[in-house]
Amino acid sequence: MTTHHAIVGHIHLRVSDLDRAIAFYRDILGFEVTQQYGKQAAFLGAGGYHHHIGLNTWESLGATPPPPGHTGLYHSAFLYPDRKALAEVLKRVLDAGIPLDGAADHGVSEAIYLRDPEQNGVEIYVDKPHDDWPRDKDGDLQMVNDRLDVAAILALAD
Repeated sequence: MTTHHAIVGHIHLRVSDLDRAIAFYRDILGFEVTQQYGKQAAFLGAGGYHHHIGLNTWESLGATPPPPGHTGLYHSAFLYPDRKALAEVLKRVLDAGIPLDGAADHGVSEAIYLRDPEQNGVEIYVDKPHDDWPRDKDGDLQMVNDRLDVAAILALAD
């Protein structure tokens, strides 16, 4: 029996200011604009993919973020190929004056948390080698929430 698994293909966000959102996802996180529909929508991708991120103002031009205590996106997470690439993005985040919400070593990954200009949660992270992932005696994942040495990662940036 063949089992087919889905993977996350993209996120699509309502934004209040398209240019500001594009600047964050392109200039800070490093995605490329693959298509833009005037001032209403844009699509950004990495590695030649058609899009990993959709942004639009169709129902949200000039809007405010949802208040705390409401449902919605907790965060989107963006995987970088290695610690040096994560360091370069982190440096751009800090150079842009964007505050960090936190950072954690999850055993399976090293993650840094922040917010985009619309106050959506964003995780930038790198996976640890699969063979190093923490597991219990039955082989099940045992992710953790340990302190991450952000300075050690930042030191890898050019």
